[in-house]
Amino acid sequence: MPIKVDQYLCMVCGACLSVCPYYAIDLVDDKVRINKGCTECGNCLHTCPVGAIREV
Repeated sequence: MPIKVDQYLCMVCGACLSVCPYYAIDLVDDKVRINKGCTECGNCLHTCPVGAIREV
């Protein structure tokens, strides 16, 4: 299932960026975005402290 970031919940803390082994998360214009390199491994899902990253 694709992974998306809920921009309303995201605090831009950077926790997800630091755990992604595929560098599939970018910080663009002060927003966290999942890029094409995402393999849906789920590391970011379990790391986000506010649950802003979800499978859709």
